[in-house]
This record gives sequence, structure tokens and C-alpha cells, in this order.
Amino acid sequence: MSRRGFLGGTLAAAGVAAGLNTSGTPRAIASPTARTYDAIVVGGGLSGLAAAASLRAAGASVVVLEARSRPGGRVHNITSPKLGATLDAGAEFIGPTQNHIAALARAHDVRTIATYNKGDSVFWHSGTAHRLSADLPLPLHPALAEAGPALARATADSLAGFPVGEPWKHPNARYLDSITWAQYVNQISHSDVARNMTAVAMSAALSVRPDEVSALYYLNYIAASGDEKNPGTLVRLLSTDGGAQERLFAGGAALIPIRMAAELGDRIVYNAAVRTIDTTSGHAVVHSAAGTFTGHKVIVAMSPAICGQIDFRPALPAARRALQRGYRMGSIAKFAALYKRPFWREQGMSGQVYGNGRPIDVTFESHTEGRHILMGFISADAMRRLDHAPVSQLARECVANFVDYFGPQARDPLDYGVFKWDLEPWSRGGPVAVSSPRTLTRYGHALRAGVGPIHWAGTETSDYWTGYMDGAVRSGKRAAGEVIAAL
Repeated sequence: MSRRGFLGGTLAAAGVAAGLNTSGTPRAIASPTARTYDAIVVGGGLSGLAAAASLRAAGASVVVLEARSRPGGRVHNITSPKLGATLDAGAEFIGPTQNHIAALARAHDVRTIATYNKGDSVFWHSGTAHRLSADLPLPLHPALAEAGPALARATADSLAGFPVGEPWKHPNARYLDSITWAQYVNQISHSDVARNMTAVAMSAALSVRPDEVSALYYLNYIAASGDEKNPGTLVRLLSTDGGAQERLFAGGAALIPIRMAAELGDRIVYNAAVRTIDTTSGHAVVHSAAGTFTGHKVIVAMSPAICGQIDFRPALPAARRALQRGYRMGSIAKFAALYKRPFWREQGMSGQVYGNGRPIDVTFESHTEGRHILMGFISADAMRRLDHAPVSQLARECVANFVDYFGPQARDPLDYGVFKWDLEPWSRGGPVAVSSPRTLTRYGHALRAGVGPIHWAGTETSDYWTGYMDGAVRSGKRAAGEVIAAL
């Protein structure tokens, strides 16, 4: 989904770094600026941490510069204000073929629990609830007009032999990248209900309107929902059982980057927003809020949509600059309400809703420390409307949505938590950056192409599971491999 320093206040000024213990509490360490590193990693999200861990394992010297006072990037835990319950503010779920993040979870003793998926889910269309078995992926259910069969047929045709991670090589790439997802689905769906369903198939994953993203981009997103042995499918992308939402992490997904960061220790510098990367001398001189660092190589582990915050000297190639301009972050917040008991189960409901409700368009049941949660995503226009609204207003509207979906028992949660990713200065939205039409076919070749000593990571640069935690880990490992091969 997701998609603000919750882990502590401002640390010392330039030249002072911080580490995290396993609970996520900042601790002061000595400055690591006075040396030349084999590699500097810009960004301490999962991709940057995976890159640093791979470099360290290969014996390379590495430092990670993170703008926030915490690790994890778009993977972040918060606590509810009254009960202090742990809530996933960002990336949360894991499913089949996401083997890289699964391996990291095992290595750091973070267990998973099954997402509740029994009873009925709800497809919500313009104030009407359609209850459907939770065993079925909603956007493929043939009972709702032609949407399911049409979408399945169209995506299957387009995904046959899809060049995963290199969509610009698709034989029909120029046409598919010239239209939006809205235009694509209008060709295959003719009723309002069907168009709503096919639109939700995209917005649930990307948190943008169907007319804001290239059709080629989203087809690649579907094709990426697998691995080298298992082709991506829409069913795997959108499903709970057997799909990308199958399980969640006990204690919150952020336990993984917190424990990865603890292992890296003083190789991470926090409050170190990078302002300039100067490669005129052939190596990288990185100027940050925590000092200046020098490295033979640099890995920029950031979304291409926000790389423009950095001043690159010399300027990046024109294709890379245009690529970055062609990407934008989705607009998203997560709202979670805690209840004394899971009353929706008593009504034979899974806690899952998809549709065009507002402000929440997608919900899941979640768990934390023995408590039951209804979690909802606020996306696209609904999120932009609420970006600067008081949290109390946002909470009222979200709880009212839950009452619509699950009845009056949803009216009085014990506590709630909310996180607006649009206002997070080092993410500027989420859960992933998407490309506008004609970006991938014109400039996609620059997505992972190195520029001198600069290499690129971040979930958007992954071949498989782009936009997900697994994609972030994959991208970090790939970038580290490029650096190791070049040292």
C-alpha cells in the first residue's frame, strides 16, 4: 500500500551520526566522515539497507546516509496515541514468490501471521455493497458484469511473454505507453460497475487515478508480481490467500529494517539529508546535512520521483532527468482503528473492502499485540483533499466509512492511528512512484543505467515485485552487485 520523526528528536549537527538499537531507539556514535569508502549508499530504506548489507558481506567499506532519524523509508511502524499499540504505517504484507524479503524476515527473527480471509469480502459501488466470497479475488469475479472476464482476458493477452522490468521492449510498448490505464480499461469494460472494478484493480495497488498512469506501467506492475520461475499474474497481485496480501509481520514490518540497521551499526548516519553528489573527479563526493563523505561509488537508493531533490554535478544525462520528471508518487495515507473484538467476523465478513467508497477505498483486517484492527487506505483525490485536514476530521470520515462498510459497531474504536505519506518530506507520497504516458518508452532505459560512479536502487528499479518490499530488497542487492563487480 505506503504508503514525521516518530522515533526520536533531532540529533547533533554536522559530523555527528546515530545508530539504532533493536528497539529502534537512536544512540550517538562517532563520526565516520574522515575516510574514503568503497561505496556510499544514499537512503536507508530497505533497498539501501540491503545494498549496504551485501557490500559489507563482500568486504567492501560502506556508509549509509539517511535523511530521517530512523531506518526503513516507506516501511515504518507508529504507535496509537491512547493504547500505544504498534501499527504498520507503510508497507505491511508479504506473499508467495516474495522470497527476498521472506529470507530477511527469517534472518532477523521476524515472524509472519496469516491475513484474515474467511467469510465474505465487499465490493463497494456507489453506495451499494456487493458481498462476495473472500476466497475469490474481487476484480476477477464473473458475477459483476463483464469486468472480471474482460480484465482477465485483456491482461493475459498483454502479459504473454512480457519483458518484465523492461516494458519498453514489449512489442506493443509504444501504443500501451501512449494511453492511460483509464483508456485501456474503457476499451474492455463498458458498464459503470465494470469500470469501477477495473479501476480499483489498479488504484488499490498504486494509489493514483486510472488517468494518471501509463497502461504500460501497470501491465509491467502486474507482470512483475512473480519471480524468475513464476510469471506475474493479476490474481497473485490482488489476492489475499496465494497473493501479495497473504501474510503480515508480527510486530510490524519495520522490525526488519530496524534489525538490519542495528547490524550495520555505525555504518549508518541519520539526519543526513543529501544535498549534492559531485562526481567531477571520477569518484563521489557527497555533501549532506551530516557532513561530506567521499566514496569510489555511490548507490542512490531512492524513488526516481524524488531524486530531483539532489543536485548532481555534473548534471545527470538528459534521459535520466526526463525519466525522473516522468515519475510521480502516489497519494496515500493509512488509517487504522482498533476494536475490542472483531465484530465483523461475527457478521461473516473478512474485513476486506474494495471499491469507490470515500475517503477509504480499500480495507483489510490486521492484528497487533492481541488487538483487532480495521485498516484502510486513503488514496489519490481523496488523499489530496485531506492532506492538510486536521487528523480529527480525517478520523471522523474514516470511521464513518467503516460504519458504512461494517455497521454501527464500527462507530466507537478504542483508538486509532494515521500516517499521511504525502506530507512525509523524504517520501512525498507512496506506496510507489508511477510513470506518466510516454515516459517508459522514451526514457525507461535510464531507469537502472549507471552514470559514472552512480548506481541506482529503490523498489521502482526492481524487475520483479516493483513497488513492494521484495522489490526494494532485490534492487539493493542488484546495485550492490554492480558496485562489487566494478571495484
